[in-house]
Amino acid sequence: MGESLRLMTLNIAHGRGLSLYQGFHSLRGIHNNLLKIARLIKEAGPDVVALQEVDESSHWNKHLHLLEHLAENTGFPHHYVGVHNRRLGVKPLAYGNAFLSKYPIVHPETVPFGNKTLGEKGFTFVFVEVAGHQLPLLNVHLDYQSRKIRQDQVQRVADFIKQRLKDPPDDFLPPLICGDFNSTRRSTQDAVHRLFQILQDYGHYQLFPENASTWPTYFPTRGLDFVFIPPGWKIGACEVLPAFVSDHRPVVIEFEPLFPSPTEDPSLPEMPAE
Repeated sequence: MGESLRLMTLNIAHGRGLSLYQGFHSLRGIHNNLLKIARLIKEAGPDVVALQEVDESSHWNKHLHLLEHLAENTGFPHHYVGVHNRRLGVKPLAYGNAFLSKYPIVHPETVPFGNKTLGEKGFTFVFVEVAGHQLPLLNVHLDYQSRKIRQDQVQRVADFIKQRLKDPPDDFLPPLICGDFNSTRRSTQDAVHRLFQILQDYGHYQLFPENASTWPTYFPTRGLDFVFIPPGWKIGACEVLPAFVSDHRPVVIEFEPLFPSPTEDPSLPEMPAE
């Protein structure tokens, strides 16, 4: 029997709750919204939380370090934020994707897709040390405006994974991929479908949730938030929680990673060249 884990992915919308712009809030308002998110996380009981739109220090939410606030109020001992949008000057910005974890986080990497100083997206890759193994997790946030840009960004993600699988160490696993993809699974010309096809070609990933919408929160009509589960992993329950802490609803999934045993061959096939 392996180690059963529970993961949540959620875009926290810079701590603004259900309003249109985080700059409309006072520092107290941001604090209150973060406390709601913290309560949600504690009630859902995940082992690892992947978050998007998490500010390290930005003018529009009063330079509050959102992840530190959440870690303090949820009790997670390990956390990391990867900044992929940074702007200096009179109105500085620093935000990106983040993790909260009950287990140690090691070897973090953050890859911005470009160099814009507002609205830049990217992904953060970490290992979480579980049961003597390093579990790779990749937290993605894609562009919300352009399908072509999302497709290019997904290719960047695929190239990153391919490089990691090119000459893996003995105990390397294919990564779990999650986040806010700003596209649905139904569109055959968009990012989620493209990434799913790439991963299926070499590893038979599974995509969750299967039939649920995550955006907008009050009356969700589109599934934009997903978890790609690697081949061979055992899947438990997956649900979209009816929470009202941002414009996205959180996805929570239980799974059991297929950790390689000391006697099996842990080598992994390469992804096909495009």
